[in-house]
Amino acid sequence: MSGRERVAKAVERTGDGGSGAAGVGLTLLAAAIAAVLVLPLLWLVVDAAGLGTRAFELAVDPRTIEVLVRSVALVAIVTGASIVIGVPLAVLTVQGEIPFPRFWTVLIALPLAVPSYLGAFAFVSAFGPQGELVGFLEPLGVDALPSVYGFAGAAFVLTLYTYPYVFLTTRASLLSMDGSLVEAARTLNSGRWEAFRRITLPQILPGIAAGALLVALYALADFGTPNIMRVEVFTQFIYARYNAFARDYAALLSLQLLTVTAIILAIESRIGVDESGAYESGGDRGTADLELGAWRYPALLLPIAIALLAIVLPIAIFWMWLNTGGPGYQVGRLSFDWEYGFNSAYVALLAAAVSILVALPIAIGSATTDSRIATLADRAPYVGYATPGIVLAIALLSFSLDVLPQIYKTVPLLIFAYVVRFMPQAIGSIRTSTLQVDQKLVEAARTLGRSRLNAFRSVTLPLILPGVAAGAALVFLTTMKELPATLMLRPLGFETLVTYIWRVEEAGLYGQAAVPALVLVAISGLSMAVMLAQDGR
Repeated sequence: MSGRERVAKAVERTGDGGSGAAGVGLTLLAAAIAAVLVLPLLWLVVDAAGLGTRAFELAVDPRTIEVLVRSVALVAIVTGASIVIGVPLAVLTVQGEIPFPRFWTVLIALPLAVPSYLGAFAFVSAFGPQGELVGFLEPLGVDALPSVYGFAGAAFVLTLYTYPYVFLTTRASLLSMDGSLVEAARTLNSGRWEAFRRITLPQILPGIAAGALLVALYALADFGTPNIMRVEVFTQFIYARYNAFARDYAALLSLQLLTVTAIILAIESRIGVDESGAYESGGDRGTADLELGAWRYPALLLPIAIALLAIVLPIAIFWMWLNTGGPGYQVGRLSFDWEYGFNSAYVALLAAAVSILVALPIAIGSATTDSRIATLADRAPYVGYATPGIVLAIALLSFSLDVLPQIYKTVPLLIFAYVVRFMPQAIGSIRTSTLQVDQKLVEAARTLGRSRLNAFRSVTLPLILPGVAAGAALVFLTTMKELPATLMLRPLGFETLVTYIWRVEEAGLYGQAAVPALVLVAISGLSMAVMLAQDGR
């Protein structure tokens, strides 16, 4: 019997590498880590319970309901507008016969490379009172422009920077669908719209729902954009109550916001799992089926207009500030220091390293075992990912004050918040890579005398290293941009790029934000590059 045959026989005898005491231990470890990550959120219930009978009265207070309704309305409008923009653009780039489709795909996705609060910053500087555009149009007799502030302005800016979520997920669904089914429907005398409604839409609906979920969660949790656009939403309402030392009231409001988040997740899950109308076949994927004719080039005006508003405008404003100082620029007052950039990179590196260490057992346990505990441990951290940053920050502040005052507003607490918020990015990336590893290679190493740890280090780890690196990069890059958690949890005197931008915006010193704003845009661009590299298309 050859050596290869002996290895194969040994693999058959040993069975699944995830079974046995080691598999159980890995699963329990993953479950314990997930529990630690989710536990602080329960402290909101402890704080809110201190209100006693006043809790219900405050929860239904007219002022609370007014702000909550406004926030939900903003989420609904931004999500609906993102679907209206994102879905047609996805169809255009996948099924439309347009020139250079790859270029337009990247261009349409690029608004994700600009944090929405920076986009709001640029819009206020350009279109606000005394803005750059007003100064440019003054010689033409235009003294004022419609106000950019308020609900409409916030909805417009948020839509501009979140619709790519819908675009990317819908595009992925279109690329994976069987285009021959649409052609078959057309040959049966179905019109273009009827074929889309009966064949295409049921297949891409889960993708649309997934993108809409991301948009809704982002709009609900956003803190910086509504503040800059001067519209009070629930995240600001919570922040103001906490700063007014009404900690128990802020906890109650946070629970209300989490309830809205849960409702959004429930709605998306109902849509996302409904695949009764989906079809699967081995035909051509993403077949070009949209004959634009004379509209071929006019259809490109939409992505061009979006690119000018969402990408060119902010970068031009920041570059102008860098060269001319910008409005409110004062040398020596709130001057930028590169130490802020170092602080941002320092905590982001720590967050990425800890996230990888914590994510490894969870992701590997989920990928190699099918127990319910492993599945629960894999899903539980996503609670933190769906939790608004302002809510997580308040939960951690309350928990640290009551249980571990030594870590209150320290770097370790800040790192923990980043891990809770962004570790699911690392889990997803590592789990995907682990699922692609042939377990027979691991078992072959075990039959040759390697311990489980040595087999992981010599076989599994090299194979999943690209996924580990991609997960770490995503955690690092998203940590650099996180505003509310950084603003509330950072140690006293610890400035980062985002907290400095926040300070100069509040002081009206827009020109001072040029360097950190451009740095954050560049970092976000790297984040987009990592996402596109993982996409494989």
